[in-house]
Amino acid sequence: MASLFAINPGALTLADCRRLITGDCQLALLPAALPAILASAQAVQAVVAKGAPAYGINTGFGKLAKTHIPVVQLEQLQLNLVRSHAVGTGALMDDATVRLMLALKAASLARGFSGVRPVVIESLLALYNAGIHPCIPSKGSVGASGDLAPLAHLTMALLGEGDVRVNGVVLPAIEALQDADIEPLRLAAKEGLALLNGTQASTALALRGLFEAEDLFAAAVVAGALSVDAAKGSDAPFDPRIHAVRGQPGQIAVAAIYRDLLAGSAIRASHAVDDDRVQDPYSLRCQPQVMGACLDLLHNTARTLVIEANAVTDNPLAFAGVDGAVGEVISGGNFHAEPVALAADTLALAIAEIGALSERRIALLIDATLSGLPPFLVASPGLNSGFMMAHVTAAALASENKSLAHPASVDSLPTSANQEDHVSMATFAARRLLEMAANTRGIVAIELLAAVQGIDFHAPLLTSTPLQTVRNAIRERVPFYGEDRYFAPDIAAAIAFVAEAVLTPLLPGLLPSSA
Repeated sequence: MASLFAINPGALTLADCRRLITGDCQLALLPAALPAILASAQAVQAVVAKGAPAYGINTGFGKLAKTHIPVVQLEQLQLNLVRSHAVGTGALMDDATVRLMLALKAASLARGFSGVRPVVIESLLALYNAGIHPCIPSKGSVGASGDLAPLAHLTMALLGEGDVRVNGVVLPAIEALQDADIEPLRLAAKEGLALLNGTQASTALALRGLFEAEDLFAAAVVAGALSVDAAKGSDAPFDPRIHAVRGQPGQIAVAAIYRDLLAGSAIRASHAVDDDRVQDPYSLRCQPQVMGACLDLLHNTARTLVIEANAVTDNPLAFAGVDGAVGEVISGGNFHAEPVALAADTLALAIAEIGALSERRIALLIDATLSGLPPFLVASPGLNSGFMMAHVTAAALASENKSLAHPASVDSLPTSANQEDHVSMATFAARRLLEMAANTRGIVAIELLAAVQGIDFHAPLLTSTPLQTVRNAIRERVPFYGEDRYFAPDIAAAIAFVAEAVLTPLLPGLLPSSA
């Protein structure tokens, strides 16, 4: 039975967000959040009663903000807003992303500055708890005025309109709500705008990218350590004194991980003396510098995204009155997703670099002049091609990531008749991270296979205990490459191994969501 997860508005952690993705919990709202929610909703009702123009409450939207809407049409105004903004295209977002969107939107509204009734938040939690995933097209948001199109599709499901996915089956939203005994939501003043405004789509996608990057980082560090031993590289470049005098925190931490992973290797001991190689190539020697910089980027990005996961990002905001004073509704721009866009662009660089360095190590291992191993890591080269084409695949994936890493945030197309004249492109910036992560996962998987192959050529010498454990786990899935065979299933098995994130625990406390 799924355990209870009580949402404490403003206090979500990265570990919480990782858990919310899985859907292995039932969400509830802390009762202590209710007074702020109710006070904010009352501030909106006070504006409605007063009748003075207030953006999105009794006016049109965007360029139509000067159009006053009569009180009797306020509910229709919100319904029209949702329907007209559900204009997304492209493949549907996966269930994991949608789950996180539902939870983040509920947590944001529960801060008590959005002017919605508690029933709105309860409806979001009900969808999550029932496993009802709104069908949300992945394209159509420019990341300013919020993730309008994706969140409109999410909101449609609350109303019993559009389609949803339950246990992988697409069905009409009204049917899913009826099956789960959930009453379709009827929107009051401002509630449609509160649901549509916000950065929850881009933030959910960026968090997915962050967590993928964390797991890839761990796998790549382990693969890099295996490659050091496979190529009979030196562990001297990981000496703590080298990294201390530079002072970069990620570099210092990562060098320590490499030292720990390689400690006790019989392969290293076999060439510790009288090795005629003075220096290893950069892809081995400079791993702490490159991967340490990537680690620092992950931590910097994580700080931005955990703030955004807890943020109030709709507009206008409803501030309750203090000491009996009348509340106030203020229009601003927290919906602009520039922080998410820049964070996602930074993550893209890290994901690309993790893969790029891994690809270079594969190239090193298959080159007998550099690695000292059989050409292309196979006996009888010539008759057998070995890892030749596997490296080509890795190179293709690394090259794709170079193009995908181009920053999305530098692009801006004005929308809404130039009312929204600068946009963040955060949703695309974050969405492409999953594709980049899949590419890097393939590269690292191939490196793991190549490195383990190299380790096996050094038998009976063994690598270190932790690396030997990893080698054995891979060999349970993929046998030694003795001669050419159908290789794609081996690579698929290695990709699945990386995707299981079983190597992440080898870096305890190092990654943002485990710190």
